[in-house]
Amino acid sequence: MLLIPCPYCGERAELEFRYGGEAHFRRPDNHLEASDESWANYLFMRKNPKGWHRERWMHIAGCKRWFYVVRHTVTHRIAAAYKVGDPWPDLPA
Repeated sequence: MLLIPCPYCGERAELEFRYGGEAHFRRPDNHLEASDESWANYLFMRKNPKGWHRERWMHIAGCKRWFYVVRHTVTHRIAAAYKVGDPWPDLPA
């Protein structure tokens, strides 16, 4: 079982969380005039890398807050967890 370190509540079992997808992507600027291609990229295109990745998670069985996790998508090792608004940690080498 994956243990996720909630920055508000501490380390908890993965069953207490919901995955929210890739972190730190931006909604199209001037969204009323954005092209269909811009919206399609925003809604559907994600990096899905093999390696280190920044993700959004919500602690649904605890504080019910969103936060970010730096996780390796192959080994599931977690390098960092940080609150929304905190500086982004560097991805491990």
